[in-house]
Amino acid sequence: MTWQTPDHIIRKRIVAAEAILNGQVDLRGYPYRLISISSTRGMGTDKITRLLAAAEVLEAFGWKLLTVNNSEGAWFYAVLRR
Repeated sequence: MTWQTPDHIIRKRIVAAEAILNGQVDLRGYPYRLISISSTRGMGTDKITRLLAAAEVLEAFGWKLLTVNNSEGAWFYAVLRR
């Protein structure tokens, strides 16, 4: 997983769960109230487990989980609000 720059995250409004879990993300300068997390790694329940773990990491920084969605079975998304 490559480092996701703040500029990339701001433009896309999405961040990889793996980047959050690996400590490669700094959202202090993120200007929006909503952000999405994506999870594509793993098989079966591994994706949702990683997604929820990343959401819990962000909860420590004031983010609240709003919803989780499965997109075509390959991707899981979560939307959070600060």
